[in-house]
Amino acid sequence: MIGLWHAMAETPSMKLKFIFRVSKKAGYTLDVASEPLAIPIHVKKLEIDGSRLHATAGAFWMPGQDIVIDFSFEEESFSGELVLPGIGALPLQGARGTGPKAAAGFIEEVRSYRKEGVTERSAEDIEAAVEELLGRLSLEEKVGQMFQVPASNFSFGNAVATDPPEKLIAEGRAGSVLGAFDVSRVFELQKIAVEQSPHRIPLLFNADIIHGAQTIFPVPLAWSCSWDMNAIKEACAIAAREASASGTVYNHGPMIDVGRDPRWGRVVEGAGEDPYLGSLIAKAQVEGFQGDTLFDPETIVACLKHFIGYGAAEGGRDYNTVDLSEATLRNVYLPPFQAGIEAGAGSVMNAFNIYEGVPVAASEKLLEGVLREELGFDGVLISDYGSVQEIVEHGLAETEREAARLAAQATMDIEMATRSYEYLPQLVREGSLAESVIDDAVRRILRLKFRLGLMDDPFRYIRPEKELDYHFCAEHLQASLELARKSAVLLKNDGALPLAANGDSRIALIGPFADSRDLLGPWQFSRYGYETVTLYEGLRDNGIAEERLLYAAGCGVTEPLDGGIEAAVAAASKADVVVLALGESSDMSGEAASRLSIDLPEAQQRLAEAVVAVGKPVVLVLTNGRPLVLGWFHERVDAILETWFLGSQAGHAIADILTGDYNPSGKLTMSFPAHQGQIPVYYNHFRTGRPVTDANAGSKFISKYLDGPNEPLYPFGHGLSYSRFEYKDLRLDREMFAGDDKLTVTVTVSNSAPLAGEETAQLYIQDRHGSIVRPVKELKGYRKLWLEPGESKEITFEIRRSDLAFWSPAGGYAAEAGKFVVYVGTSSKETVSAEFEWKDRD
Repeated sequence: MIGLWHAMAETPSMKLKFIFRVSKKAGYTLDVASEPLAIPIHVKKLEIDGSRLHATAGAFWMPGQDIVIDFSFEEESFSGELVLPGIGALPLQGARGTGPKAAAGFIEEVRSYRKEGVTERSAEDIEAAVEELLGRLSLEEKVGQMFQVPASNFSFGNAVATDPPEKLIAEGRAGSVLGAFDVSRVFELQKIAVEQSPHRIPLLFNADIIHGAQTIFPVPLAWSCSWDMNAIKEACAIAAREASASGTVYNHGPMIDVGRDPRWGRVVEGAGEDPYLGSLIAKAQVEGFQGDTLFDPETIVACLKHFIGYGAAEGGRDYNTVDLSEATLRNVYLPPFQAGIEAGAGSVMNAFNIYEGVPVAASEKLLEGVLREELGFDGVLISDYGSVQEIVEHGLAETEREAARLAAQATMDIEMATRSYEYLPQLVREGSLAESVIDDAVRRILRLKFRLGLMDDPFRYIRPEKELDYHFCAEHLQASLELARKSAVLLKNDGALPLAANGDSRIALIGPFADSRDLLGPWQFSRYGYETVTLYEGLRDNGIAEERLLYAAGCGVTEPLDGGIEAAVAAASKADVVVLALGESSDMSGEAASRLSIDLPEAQQRLAEAVVAVGKPVVLVLTNGRPLVLGWFHERVDAILETWFLGSQAGHAIADILTGDYNPSGKLTMSFPAHQGQIPVYYNHFRTGRPVTDANAGSKFISKYLDGPNEPLYPFGHGLSYSRFEYKDLRLDREMFAGDDKLTVTVTVSNSAPLAGEETAQLYIQDRHGSIVRPVKELKGYRKLWLEPGESKEITFEIRRSDLAFWSPAGGYAAEAGKFVVYVGTSSKETVSAEFEWKDRD
């Protein structure tokens, strides 16, 4: 049964092809992929009995529910069933190999539907066409454009009671479709829209393209640690290229929520705890997804989510209450959205939470006032999944009818999945809602369809021939590899790294992620998961002979294995160094994956204790989607490499770093707590009236814990290298500047190690006094520089009025005259500093 197998299956809504990869080293492993609906499945338990295979598996979008696989194998075939929650048992009969590509036989059929010579319309032409079409639509037909319907019964939330999408589309009761992952399904539904619906208006096709379409890149929390805007932009451009080939025109991403609580599973989708860096990354992602023009069929609409404050959910529990001051909202959570809107994002999605007691989906203050009027956003505002209906569940509205009125009045253009907006025509006719509200929403939707070129060529994005060219191609895999290398963060190294790739030393490769393909993370739907490069494969391909790799899984992600620890200890005893590969499965982070404990699971902790006790040098390699509590490991292992979920080329990237073929350069964008009791812990916190200092650390009545430190274990900006970087001679060109002048900061950075490397020099500013209390420091700039062994370079930063500005209730957005401290260093903690003063000439 070793090797690749495929089988076809019929569901109530589509045909699926499943691909199974059975491997064996010390034990058997099973990897599962599917197409055209890519169902990210990871196997939790696998049993082999002769030619019989039985497994239970899970997926991040249905936590707590098991997928069951039961097969019997013969020489060239197998039979059995696969049980999917919500669908039931699918009987399968399959054969060796991956089977035919579904897109290949579809190319000529769709080619005849696409139009040649379509050109981009001017803004004036689009406005005229929108008004002409709007004037022909009835009230019900207008509202029909405001619905987004799921493409199938596949659901990311509670089941939705609704008509089949085919019926809704044919009747003109849908303007967009969610989750039509199959290019042939896009074609089928678009044909219904342009051939059967009352006004033949094409559909928008939406999907969550978070960190790759088919070629998977590091999860966003990982790629943020690269601090490389060009690489992040290119990753998003590649994702858009692959997704648009399959008919997707509208992304439900990027997620640009600031995240300060690692218990919240969705920190994996964001850029960490800092609004400045988060703003730069938001801009890079929008530019990557949207390119120079949305008329380009290889770009997709970027949707900024989740507006706003979602990352501040109390207790780190998803969908929970948020209670923020306006100053925190504006100074911390709003800047990435402002940057994304200034970059031209075509869409925004609301947050699930409340603000000032009002669900954001119903908040005129936030959606119409802040988003549209203040920030100038004139694109499409889409609800998150079911959030219009949830206005009732929150308790703001008594009925769905009232919820629909509130959301529409707040300028929510599209209701995702649910059907509350069916009350809108009645509300207009009775005078409870102005028809102009509906007209404005539909204008924005139609305008976007014209900008995308869909109104002139509804099938222009349906390009199965480009799927064959782009999906998982060598160029895209290389880009994924390069960003993966940049995204890993070396947290600790007492000399155990880099490993010797050549020689006689033996490496014990131990842990549930030593030979796992669960390295893609949540929010990805690749059909090529079975091609993910494991850590074992990466080390082997890097030149480490297999006889030098002593492999033992040791345990599962959350459960012990019979004899697992004994096998791991035996391998460690024979080795010269241990690589301990631990972490979280993909479904342990992401949406609806909040955790009370951010320790490693107990089974992995027991394995680590036994392996460390052997007494060999231990390198901990982490696979995870959030900061973890690592105090025990920090004290006992020799090196820690944080790899997050690095994507399709993860194993190669990790191996390159472990063996020294790549010098690590990643820097944390989210602090790692020393203890869970510190959460939330972040670098840009406020000063208290009784701060801890070196002088008063032994006192009682100060802001501290009795049983641990205030500081995180690894702070924002931390990240080691095989080089050694030193900062000295921080100089300012003046001690005071004014108005719109600039202050120049110069510092010398040296590499005292015998290995060249890349450093990210970070600049922080502290506002010593203000009209409101200001953070202890805030990131305001950074520079990347490459230093050869023994080389020193001077780098400069410029500080301007805008770098000192913040929002206050009294002054709005402004810089305030006063004294400041500038810090430059290798992290938010390790810096050199100087003081300066700024005054406003006015």
